[in-house]
Amino acid sequence: MIALRTTPLRLGLGLAGLLAAGPLAAQIAPAPQPARPASAPAAALPSAAAAATGPWTLQRAVDYALANNLGVRLNQLTAQGNAQVLRQSKAALLPTINLNATQGWNYGTYVNPVTSQFQNATTRSNNFAGQGQLVIFQGFVLRNTIRRNDLDYEASVQDIEKSRNDLSLNIASQFLQLVLAQELVRANTFYVQRDQEQIARTKLLLKAGSIPESTLLDSQSQLATDELSVITSQNQDNLARLALLQLLNIDPAMAQNFEIEVPNLPDPDQEAPYQVDLNAVYQAAASTKPEIQAADLRVLSARRSTDIAKGGYYPRLFLNGSLSTVFSSSQSTRIFTGDSTAANYIPVLQSRPGGGYAPSSYVIPTGRQPNFEILPSRFFDQLSNNYGKAVQFGLSIPVLNGLQVRTGVQRAIINEQAASVRADQARLTLRQSIEQAYADARAAQLQYAAASRQVAALTLTQRNSEIRFNNGLLSGTEFNVAKNNLNFAISNQLQAKYTFIFRRKVVDFYEGKPLTL
Repeated sequence: MIALRTTPLRLGLGLAGLLAAGPLAAQIAPAPQPARPASAPAAALPSAAAAATGPWTLQRAVDYALANNLGVRLNQLTAQGNAQVLRQSKAALLPTINLNATQGWNYGTYVNPVTSQFQNATTRSNNFAGQGQLVIFQGFVLRNTIRRNDLDYEASVQDIEKSRNDLSLNIASQFLQLVLAQELVRANTFYVQRDQEQIARTKLLLKAGSIPESTLLDSQSQLATDELSVITSQNQDNLARLALLQLLNIDPAMAQNFEIEVPNLPDPDQEAPYQVDLNAVYQAAASTKPEIQAADLRVLSARRSTDIAKGGYYPRLFLNGSLSTVFSSSQSTRIFTGDSTAANYIPVLQSRPGGGYAPSSYVIPTGRQPNFEILPSRFFDQLSNNYGKAVQFGLSIPVLNGLQVRTGVQRAIINEQAASVRADQARLTLRQSIEQAYADARAAQLQYAAASRQVAALTLTQRNSEIRFNNGLLSGTEFNVAKNNLNFAISNQLQAKYTFIFRRKVVDFYEGKPLTL
């Protein structure tokens, strides 16, 4: 066990400051972040009670967070929404077809929809119609919209991947903070035990008359200070544990037995001086990291938006077709009932000798006249008789529309330029994050080496002070100062160790290496 302790002030600065340096701290702040569209179904996710059993490794914590984090799920839903937008834009190439039907009643004078004549009656009418439209040419707006929506969908998928990366870094950061907090709890507890042993020896020396009573009071004061350090470090341990549980989306009330598996982490001075090729790391990250790919995809999407806006300059050609029919209850039809009219006989006239004509004994029978009735026209007969078709082409040529198209094109060009600037900014942020993480790792390794030398020197000083104190040659105040100096140096050493580990892992992560301890 490493023998160390620290004052409450130093402990608070250590836990809060592990990630405080550089822009990377803001970039990986512990906020809920995203994942891929393909994730474990809800039924397959472990329950909170089952998740809180057994020691947690960093890999297990990352996997669980990616499967349960609400921010990840939200980004997945955003990508699914963009997929539906893409699907809709593809469907816009298909013709539109709509069917309409109406039924109404007319009272009094109105225009008969079948005969187009005025009539005064109470009638029921039905109208049935079907319309279809096909866009033949629209300035390539539809196809450019498909390409733009496809790019937006791919960018949202990259956003999910970026959010997964950010969440993984957040988990690693909080995991190491919890490891550090537990180290400080153990160290401060160890020094409380040392203080208690020291007080027991001091009482013996005081009883023998070797030291004054003030020395015992100084030792008891130091014990109270170290006990306060234990309480402070335990509070920091609880806070770090709570923050990790929140990132994992586990209810703290159901995770009373939550424990982490502390990895065997080598000291920074056991490695060669940390050196990496920053340009090579940046090139590897720029070609693989999703935030860069998403920014480039949005530049291409903005370019397609400009093409869509320019489509407003072109004429538009449409093909329309329609089918319609109508029924009216006032429409009537003559229905023949059969040849029931009696036959007539027309007499044949013959001339008289004195002139003129007189009926003869011969007659000419006429044909039988059919009878008919006037009845309302049947429903389906009217629909068949009133059936109509129409086909037409529509051409719209933009001439002057209040400069709406021109203004829209200029705004799209500005948005395209802004997207390009944001892509450059993403690359700049990536480079700065890599440089900052590397600089912090190098500084932490050097700080650890210096703190190790300081600990070695102060350890000898503290041992010498303890011998002098036990022989009554050193006051309790001076002895406590020597102990606190050693504690302060060991605290610095411990802070530098975990800062180096995390910053080095960040650089490795940008380089494409897996995030493991």
